[in-house]
Amino acid sequence: MRPVIALLLLAALGIGGCDRQSDAGSQANETIAAPASNDAAANETVEAEVIGTLDRSHKGESAPTIPFETPGGAKGSLADFRGKPVLLNLWATWCVPCVKEMPTLDALAVSLGDTAQVVVLSQDLDGAAKVTPFFQKANFKKLQPYLDTDAAFSLSMAVNLPTTILYDSNGKEVWRMLGGMDWTGKTARELIAEAK
Repeated sequence: MRPVIALLLLAALGIGGCDRQSDAGSQANETIAAPASNDAAANETVEAEVIGTLDRSHKGESAPTIPFETPGGAKGSLADFRGKPVLLNLWATWCVPCVKEMPTLDALAVSLGDTAQVVVLSQDLDGAAKVTPFFQKANFKKLQPYLDTDAAFSLSMAVNLPTTILYDSNGKEVWRMLGGMDWTGKTARELIAEAK
């Protein structure tokens, strides 16, 4: 079964690729780009990495029940976090935009404290063999490695990496960001605040 899944994942990657920034052509989608400023000092702190497509077309859908491996090695699911908003990030160690946004996701997780859960769910087929060394080297303050070694989330949702999905405290989707983003800026805070 694992070779079939690997073949499907490779086919999906060949078709979609990592961080494809295509326009879905729907009114429920909006492209988010960094604001323009003539102030040089402001340009240094502007969200230059807020590039992606905000997709609201799945709003209200229930979170998937697909199991994944928790940092402790047990089986878990998004239902384990019910009662507070969850920001689910689908990523992989081989995906450059994914790796680039991880420090900003860690900073966001720290700033959110216990008000929301940031779950970074690796889609690496090699699982802990790739993800554990990555986390050891990165030395994140709050992020923990969750593993989906079958890439079941990204394949079932038919999304490219990185994709980040916000679920409210009842496990209903609020929006999804298709592509990378700087999660430390004002736009990110405003988007996260949409979850109740």
